[in-house]
Amino acid sequence: MAFSSTLNKFTLSAYKPQNSIVPLSIQPSSFLPCPSSLKPQKLPFRIRYGSTIRATSSSSSPSTTIAEPEGIKINLIPTKPIEGQKTGTSGLRKKVKVFMQENYLANWIQALFNSLPPEDYKNGLLVLGGDGRYFNREAAQIIIKIAAGNGVGKILVGKEGILSTPAVSAVIRKRKANGGFIMSASHNPGGPEYDWGIKFNYSSGQPAPESITDKIYGNTQSISEIKIADVPDVDLSNVGVTKFGSFSVEVIDPVSDYLELLETVFDFQLIRGLLSRPDFRFIFDAMHAVTGAYAKPIFVDKLGANLDSISNGIPLEDFGHGHPDPNLTYAKDLVNILYAENGPDFGAASDGDGDRNMILGSSFFVTPSDSVAVIAANAREAIPYFKNGVKGLARSMPTSGALDRVAEKLNLPFFEVPTGWKFFGNLMDAGKLSICGEESFGTGSDHIREKDGIWAVLAWLSIIAHRNKDKKPGEKLISISDVVKEHWATYGRNFFSRYDYEECESEGANKMIEYLRDCVSKSKPGDKYGNYVLQFADDFRYTDPVDGSVVSKQGVRFVFTDGSRIIYRLSGTGSAGATVRVYIEQFEPDVSKHDVDAQIALKPLIDLAISLSKLKGFTGREKPTVIT
Repeated sequence: MAFSSTLNKFTLSAYKPQNSIVPLSIQPSSFLPCPSSLKPQKLPFRIRYGSTIRATSSSSSPSTTIAEPEGIKINLIPTKPIEGQKTGTSGLRKKVKVFMQENYLANWIQALFNSLPPEDYKNGLLVLGGDGRYFNREAAQIIIKIAAGNGVGKILVGKEGILSTPAVSAVIRKRKANGGFIMSASHNPGGPEYDWGIKFNYSSGQPAPESITDKIYGNTQSISEIKIADVPDVDLSNVGVTKFGSFSVEVIDPVSDYLELLETVFDFQLIRGLLSRPDFRFIFDAMHAVTGAYAKPIFVDKLGANLDSISNGIPLEDFGHGHPDPNLTYAKDLVNILYAENGPDFGAASDGDGDRNMILGSSFFVTPSDSVAVIAANAREAIPYFKNGVKGLARSMPTSGALDRVAEKLNLPFFEVPTGWKFFGNLMDAGKLSICGEESFGTGSDHIREKDGIWAVLAWLSIIAHRNKDKKPGEKLISISDVVKEHWATYGRNFFSRYDYEECESEGANKMIEYLRDCVSKSKPGDKYGNYVLQFADDFRYTDPVDGSVVSKQGVRFVFTDGSRIIYRLSGTGSAGATVRVYIEQFEPDVSKHDVDAQIALKPLIDLAISLSKLKGFTGREKPTVIT
């Protein structure tokens, strides 16, 4: 697809399916081209195959053309600032229709280049990929042209624009790129009426720090022109190189670099031995999201799983009308399969862009907080990458303290950071951190600088394979629930639950948080809240031990003398309204109580959390949207 316009008109028309959403093949070698059923709808830019870009803005100023010595013509497009382009926890996320507004995406991309030192991109190498959601095809062409207009030397882009978030990080690191763009709204729904997002990762493969995202936001408020190359659209359907003077675009296989890295982390033969056992059944739900492009090459072709073990394995632009968030609510079909009589031994799912995961055993759910703790406790024995030891462990502040107990027992450095994977990156780059996780279904290690859904699945397969490597056919296998319950017996159980209230009115949600901050300011140790005695209350503040940077207001905490915690946060990963998250945790050392349902064990603390916050009064919500 390519831009088409006259010299005094800079508009884009995005393809909109009439009856269906475009499927993307599970195999990266056979992605489907843009179907003929997609018809143009008039929007700020016009995209058509084989055309070139000429552009203006709604401003009365005409565009300016710069003659480049390398043979690329650069147009300077007058533009105006657009409100609301401040990035959240992980990039800029809005509804698709917002990004389709005139110059909305182009402004943000140009503002990013305006925020970077020239040496970070001039004549440099950048990576581009995404989760295959609606609008990625058009957005990729916009990003490529603006990158060329700003002097980037080369873009590596996944075939059909497909690269999972972990794969982008892996490609950046392997190819020594200056950074990369990720087109995704992560676990949020996709399609013409839903969400789209963009973020930038730096040369280490980690999300850009707040020092850069703050600059981007500042530049979106003062931007006056967009630099965009007058080059044809690039065919992203075939692997290969396209050159325009000194600028080139290389379309790469989205799986190969990432798979190559995973093979250095895990013992694939050990895992293959488990997946080929007739007495072990495995299922992976790709949720019609980006890991559908990775599931067959990795689990089937490399590790020997049956093809029918891959569920919802064809990536779709609207994720099959689903919500690609791997939790007990949105991955309910998978949950039902695992909780059915005689269900599979191992179930897993990943999200829209492939960086989150959910792990299930037969009639057993592994909380993300327990998952990272169990992986850390077993990593050295079960995963070759950690055979020489683990450098350190870290979790996001709302994540349960299960990982803390592993760090203490193994005498490992431990860090508590704000929510957002970028906070782990500095620790990794400084050699202080190996394994980390977030309660929001994100788990990973320092093999890349993003959380990694498939990595987590392979880590769990490695643990189960290692525990059963000497089991003969017919012998009872050690299960996921066996491993977790053994872990609880050793370390104690941290009962944990999160209540999500999605798309609340922002005004009410913000007032609730301000009310809680006022409660914190008036609190003192020893205050009684029902049967709980306050140890301290605060609004979490973090000082990075590597660079000394400080972030504040990262979540209101009430921590009690028995180790119980209640935490309140507003999520920065949605595209509309506010998501209120309430986290409830209680430690239980008594093994005889470990099998109690978490919602029952936590009920007194949950009731306190709801009443303390006056949540119903501020938000009008009777019940949470999601409970995990």
